[in-house]
Amino acid sequence: MARILVVEDEKDLSKLIADWLRRDHHLIEQAYDGASALAQMKSTSFDVVVLDLMLPELSGIEVCKRYRQAGGNAAVIMLTARHSLEDKAAGFESGADDYLTKPFQLKELAMRVKALLRRSSVEHHTTLSIRDIELDIENHRVLKGGKEVHLLPKEFRLLEFLLRHPQRVFSADEILDSVWEMDTGAHHDTVRGHVTRLRKKLDGEGEQSVIVTVHGVGYKLGLDDA
Repeated sequence: MARILVVEDEKDLSKLIADWLRRDHHLIEQAYDGASALAQMKSTSFDVVVLDLMLPELSGIEVCKRYRQAGGNAAVIMLTARHSLEDKAAGFESGADDYLTKPFQLKELAMRVKALLRRSSVEHHTTLSIRDIELDIENHRVLKGGKEVHLLPKEFRLLEFLLRHPQRVFSADEILDSVWEMDTGAHHDTVRGHVTRLRKKLDGEGEQSVIVTVHGVGYKLGLDDA
């Protein structure tokens, strides 16, 4: 799972891209102009930004340049209808990591996203585990004691998020920011409900819960004291 920002002012195309990338279980945010995209990129930690070159308010080139100057390190794929080498060079010089010319196949975009994630080691570990629970990122499967457990997409994302940060306690707000899209209307009760369902699916009789509530703070993995 990666957090990806899709910046494309053609809303139909933006929806197609977002829906396709969600099939790979990524968390997708969208922006439709350069100024709002840059604000999101500076305020939220993204793994990949799919950035159109021709945007209202600020061009993709300018967005990428300002983002890099501010220290932003997400991988950037530039989308453009322009075919010249000069345009491609301008994209790379602004800080883009890859370049895709319109029209393109959505499958190719997904493949390039996957390649950038591997290169940046966002998905370096394809398997995460705690006790007898194993989460297979590549195949989107969870096993407990060798038997598959069926999780809903957000349950999978929540478990993966906690497994990636095994020593940390997260507040409900931090979990919402990291696991849910910003416009879903999710709230603290949403987090609580998903934690409850994960416990029912993954906790074994007589063992410490896979997710522990730290009262007044939030949630963490139920690591063994040993």
